[in-house]
Amino acid sequence: MITFAVILLGSYLLGSIPFGYLAGQFAGVDIRKFGSGNIGATNVMRALGKGYGYPVFALDFLKAFGAVRISMLIATGQPPQWNSPEIFGIAAAISCVIGHSYPAWLKFKGGKGVATSAGALFALTPIGGAIGVSIWIVVFCVTRYVSVASVTAAAVVPLVILVTSWRNENGRAVFHFSVCVAAIVLWRHRSNLSRLMRGKEPRFTRK
Repeated sequence: MITFAVILLGSYLLGSIPFGYLAGQFAGVDIRKFGSGNIGATNVMRALGKGYGYPVFALDFLKAFGAVRISMLIATGQPPQWNSPEIFGIAAAISCVIGHSYPAWLKFKGGKGVATSAGALFALTPIGGAIGVSIWIVVFCVTRYVSVASVTAAAVVPLVILVTSWRNENGRAVFHFSVCVAAIVLWRHRSNLSRLMRGKEPRFTRK
């Protein structure tokens, strides 16, 4: 139980590292005062260009991927009743996404969780992660809306996992994780959805 609690806290702290905000500070600006005011990779790329946006995306992705994989490795050394790697990984994934979206260091105002969720998903189920990213790319190329691509991918991924992993050991737990993450991503994009309905959501352009 102590190990499990440490994983939850450690994953939250890792997820709460605000790479987008730190990139803005490195560039001499407060990224929260530009564009959407979000610290995620999309807003960083719009405001500062791909030289900042791509590294922020990669770091947000990798912090979740790392948290999940490390937690799954720790699980193998636990007593039998606690040694499910997937359960440990899922707990780490959810904590990391929450940390990214609600970092204590920035008054709980963080990113929207897309890159971090993708990293966690790849660590848990590479096939599901690859399909989710493919859906994101297709929708984005068609619409040029990052928000539409993100919301669509978040909504479809649970169905993908339901089909590909339901019969696997702990597949249902991974499915439930994907539903939780989809709910977080959709909630974090509620302002984007409101702008879309009013026809005021900007298509993606980068500096």
